[in-house]
Amino acid sequence: MKSRLPYIVIFLILLGVEVLIALFVDDRIIRPFGGDVIVIWVVYCFVQAILGGRNNHYRVAGGVLIFAFIVELLQYIHIVDILGLRDIAFFRVLIGTSFSWIDMLCYVIGAAVCWAGIWIFRRRNRVD
Repeated sequence: MKSRLPYIVIFLILLGVEVLIALFVDDRIIRPFGGDVIVIWVVYCFVQAILGGRNNHYRVAGGVLIFAFIVELLQYIHIVDILGLRDIAFFRVLIGTSFSWIDMLCYVIGAAVCWAGIWIFRRRNRVD
């Protein structure tokens, strides 16, 4: 549990930031782009909390990026409509309804920041 706790705390903080952005920020930069960058960190911390933070951190971040790409591609084929979930707001928000190449770029930026953070942490703490 000890190795999971930092990931759980960071996950909850970042999830709170995402919710605050969704509820209170209505601009042209933070909400559309910042949220997509941060969501990579949210999912990364969630996965690490489940896995116990003991797996290859770079691979986990890469897996999260691939997962984000898959979700975005599912938006491209309108999976919410295909599954008949358009009228359920939860699924429209969770999966999304509109594909964007810019979103994919934001996911790459989020993953790059995540990888940089991993590299800095490992270098600073000499963790293998």
